[in-house]
Amino acid sequence: MAPLYDLIIRQAKLPDGTLADIAVQNGRIAVVGDVPATARREINLAGRYYASAGWIDSHVHCYPSSPIYHDEPDKVGIACGVTTVVDAGSTGADAVDDFYQFASRAKTRVYALLNIARTGIVTQDELADMARIDKDLAGAAIARHRGFVIGIKARISSSVVGANGVAPLQRAKEIQRENGNLPLMVHIGNNPPDLGRIVDLLGAGDIVTHCFNGKPNRILTPAGELRASVRKALRRGVRLDVGHGTASFSFEVARLAIAQGIYPYTISSDIYCRNRIDGPVHSLAAVMAKFFTLGMTLAQVIDCVTLHAADALRLSQKGRLIPGCDADITLFDVRTAPCVFIDAEGNSVRGEQQLIPLAAVVAGVCLLTDEGKTSHVFDL
Repeated sequence: MAPLYDLIIRQAKLPDGTLADIAVQNGRIAVVGDVPATARREINLAGRYYASAGWIDSHVHCYPSSPIYHDEPDKVGIACGVTTVVDAGSTGADAVDDFYQFASRAKTRVYALLNIARTGIVTQDELADMARIDKDLAGAAIARHRGFVIGIKARISSSVVGANGVAPLQRAKEIQRENGNLPLMVHIGNNPPDLGRIVDLLGAGDIVTHCFNGKPNRILTPAGELRASVRKALRRGVRLDVGHGTASFSFEVARLAIAQGIYPYTISSDIYCRNRIDGPVHSLAAVMAKFFTLGMTLAQVIDCVTLHAADALRLSQKGRLIPGCDADITLFDVRTAPCVFIDAEGNSVRGEQQLIPLAAVVAGVCLLTDEGKTSHVFDL
């Protein structure tokens, strides 16, 4: 009998613990369940290894020509089991054309959040000069690259905005409204401006990244309670993104927040070459595993990098293992072994579980991760 499908992943363990076959045809998921048919290629996970919708890292820096934060999409993408990466503001209107050309050659699916500063991040203070925010240039860049530019990014902390306070954020909201109400991701860090002034300007669907940073301008009061302004913002539909990074994740803040029922909507890495190699980030999987120590389940963690990430960035064909969606799938293992996790402040927490990505399926094409190549789990 001639093969009916391009790929079948057999006996995959899903994040909820159930087993299923996953059939792929023409770059899309065809069946999830019992698949008695044949395929050109089959991978049998034998109920031992996990499969989920492809992981989405919604905050990376992977424009190689960026002078400060740079990397290559496939090094932070498929090599780490991540099928989709979203560059969070490395480029603005001036360089997004070049980034688009580079990204189109990657095996990982690449999208961009356009920095509201036309320069992108070429210095740490890209929003200290309001003249760098050109709404017309931003709008033209978004129009040229619809489908690649899927949102906008504004870094609103003291080292970035200088004396401008929330004025750049007000301009970002104008750009957002004038360009189809695209998703807006807002970086928070040291004040001024005060976090309350920032979140008061945000509405449903806007994303606050670095949500568990340990800086004084954090989401918690000195007493460890959630700020009233943040609570009101969450009720309006503002979403929290981890954006771990080199200096923006505190175990203590995350622990206190989660104890109050304040969970991240999305888990992202804020990865680039330096914190990938030297830590404390290393990979999206490493960041995800830290949340086991904070009490989140595997299913909750996976939702943060699949369903929630896709919804936050309006990637409707991703983040779901259902027929008709893009055949982007991550194959991984959960290994039980003592480990030590480090946050962005140098604090350590002992854990017992690690996430090990083994392969990334992008549009139905299966590619081994770095771990998958060395462990020889699959012969692809």
